[in-house]
Amino acid sequence: MLELSRADLHVSVSDPVATSMNFLNEVAGRYPGAISLAAGRPYDGFYSAGDVGRYQQSYVDHLRSRGLGEEQVRGLLLQYGRTNGQLGELIARMLEVDEGITVPADAVMVTAGCQEAMVITLRALCPGPDDVVLTVEPCYVGLTGAARILGVEAVPVPEAPGGVDPETVAEVARRVRAAGKRPRALYVVPNFSNPSGVSLPLATRHRLLEVAAEQDLLLLEDDPYGLFGLDDEPRPTLKSLDTEGRVIYLGSFAKSCFPGARVGFLVADQTVVDEEGRRTLLADEMSAIKSMLTVNTSPISQAVIGGVLVESGCSLRTANRDKVAFYRNNLRTLLSALETHFPQPDRDARGIRWNVPSGGFFAVVDVPFPADEKLLELSAEQFGVLWTPMSFFYSDGGHRAIRLSCSYLEAEQIAEGVRRLARLVTENA
Repeated sequence: MLELSRADLHVSVSDPVATSMNFLNEVAGRYPGAISLAAGRPYDGFYSAGDVGRYQQSYVDHLRSRGLGEEQVRGLLLQYGRTNGQLGELIARMLEVDEGITVPADAVMVTAGCQEAMVITLRALCPGPDDVVLTVEPCYVGLTGAARILGVEAVPVPEAPGGVDPETVAEVARRVRAAGKRPRALYVVPNFSNPSGVSLPLATRHRLLEVAAEQDLLLLEDDPYGLFGLDDEPRPTLKSLDTEGRVIYLGSFAKSCFPGARVGFLVADQTVVDEEGRRTLLADEMSAIKSMLTVNTSPISQAVIGGVLVESGCSLRTANRDKVAFYRNNLRTLLSALETHFPQPDRDARGIRWNVPSGGFFAVVDVPFPADEKLLELSAEQFGVLWTPMSFFYSDGGHRAIRLSCSYLEAEQIAEGVRRLARLVTENA
């Protein structure tokens, strides 16, 4: 049989970040009794298999109420369908109701998960070898992985304790230009980011938009956790504050509905002008990329999400009230358990500290020793608890910090997981 040299394969197959995430999954599989404070997936208790058929029927009823006949309904569900998807109107309405974002339905592209939206956006914006994307670091591995697959250089912008500093963004952009390259966009998660849990203050959001204009950058705003704040304080999206068309909005229904639907979306309402002066929407231009990637997002999956939107009056905030309460309680449980099991003044003496996010699924704990893959396996085997090394989210850094997730477990499991973690830290500190 033919043997291939790994050296002849694309660098993405041996991406250290992807390899690390695979290792994390393997450890979880080898130690099924370990409590996972690593998994960032949503809680299973909100879903049932019966939801799929119910939501699909709600969407079919919606189509019929608009006057579509049975043959048209069948075609929408069972044929390939429009490349950019059929949920544009419902998603545009949802964005207006929930986020105060007003965009035309044609500016919405429905994607096979938000990961595809990232790949399409990077491919469209970075056509040449000197085109660079800036990433707030620590960074969600899906974006850096997409850049690696496409051969797009991702340049980190270090995150401060209060979130990314717009002046640092400007400094990095200037440095990239001085090196002969073109910074095209900045990837940022303004609300309760993964992995750090940091949320940007309103003044920072406004200044970031100003810097984007000054540096001729687009902002790739990813907002999977914006619904899940610890309070009802308004946290306006960058897209809702954008007056110059600088923001491409990336969305997902994985946390707000359920991951198995594999439906995400992007909003690209920027105008594209060709050589003859004809104008189109960026989302329309991107459809050529999607048509060569996944052809179109599964219409059956779109029907499930469409049903969720129809039943909720196009408001994910309405549809997720119970989930919001659950995740708020989980985050409070996590932070309270850290206080209980790492009391003062002992934790300061040992160099143990953590941030206190105002929402989302994650918190970061600094520890006084290397938190690497070897320690993670020891943690699972001997202490029965999993977590994620923060080094997975850096190009080079985060070696003495861990990410804790509180989304997948019930409160009692979270408290027990932190108790086990405290034993690990005590023995290694």
